[in-house]
Amino acid sequence: MTKSKLFTKSFILIFFANCFVSLTFYLLMTTLAAYAIRQFQASESMAGLASGIFIIGALFARLFTGKYMEVIGRKKVIYGSLVLFLIAALLYFPVNHLNLLLFVRFIQGVAFGASTTAMITAVMDMIPNSRRGEGTGYFALSTTIATAVGPFLGLFLTQYADYHMIFVTCTAFSVLSLLIILFAEIPEADITDEQLESMKKGVRLQDFLEKRAVPISVILIIMGISYSSIVSFINLYAVEIQLEEAASLFFLVYAVFLFISRPIAGRLQDNKGDNFIMYPAILLFSLCLLLIGVAQNGFILLLAGILLAAGYGTIVSAAQAIAIKESPKHRVGLATSTFFIFMDGGMGLGPFIIGMIVPYVGYRGIYLTLAVVVFLSLTLYYFLHGKKVTARKHDKQVA
Repeated sequence: MTKSKLFTKSFILIFFANCFVSLTFYLLMTTLAAYAIRQFQASESMAGLASGIFIIGALFARLFTGKYMEVIGRKKVIYGSLVLFLIAALLYFPVNHLNLLLFVRFIQGVAFGASTTAMITAVMDMIPNSRRGEGTGYFALSTTIATAVGPFLGLFLTQYADYHMIFVTCTAFSVLSLLIILFAEIPEADITDEQLESMKKGVRLQDFLEKRAVPISVILIIMGISYSSIVSFINLYAVEIQLEEAASLFFLVYAVFLFISRPIAGRLQDNKGDNFIMYPAILLFSLCLLLIGVAQNGFILLLAGILLAAGYGTIVSAAQAIAIKESPKHRVGLATSTFFIFMDGGMGLGPFIIGMIVPYVGYRGIYLTLAVVVFLSLTLYYFLHGKKVTARKHDKQVA
């Protein structure tokens, strides 16, 4: 494998393995809240928890995967976690109580967090540093496909089949991801014995989080909460405003435009810098939430889907590239897990928090409020990372 080559056999195989795991995530994320309400008469906050506890499990797994992945070995972590992911998918069938559903969701979230952290870390090692933004953007398309097909398939199956068929489909995706990864070459970390021993020891915070990845990752808490309001509740919101047909196409439109924009945004980030991408992306995500909050027709809702791609979709891949670039090479695994810990924390807590607030302000009120919060995060980005990028650019010009 030459260092300058991007699309290797293993890159492509891990791409599709990650895609099938993510398909399961998005298919269930967009249907489990409604399932909990209909099947177990859950409240909106508990339904939100049934959806979001998956991500809490993923956060828990990422916290330890980042530290111990290189000690255990990336291949073992990936194989073991994908087997657990398949077992969890099979456990949905006998679930007959809300508490049992929460348990299965948490376990599957753990498997998801461990497997995706290890797969993404392996891929990051395959990408040349000079093409970090571009390579990250291309690999992120594995999730982009899932964001379109998963919710679309979830809505289709709930309308024309039943939840049993949803669980059958998720089981099939889990089997496919496990089979595909068996043919990929998983690169292990290129670290010294001293660095490996250091990872085995200690219970310090820096053993679980990469401090240089923390500043940009903090932004993802806000973005994760805001995005979770769309993933978990847009179907219920669409029913309320009688735009179910447009909502069924929302994530498809989002994914199509994300497929177009992400590679372009990645190349622009490599050539123009982080701020050139991040400031407009945050602004566009804020505008997306505003349009969802005021939507009266399908055109406005689908336009919001386009802005979601240019906004949130760009933020995730660009911020992930920043987290990797800012961190030492031997701590790429920790940087990856740190990034997703913060993002998953927002996405995991978001549905539960939003579910508690909805009865008081309604869905429109939620989306309008989040539009303001995301807009204000422009200032937060400036102080956490944007100012540093500007200073570096100035220093280069002076030199």
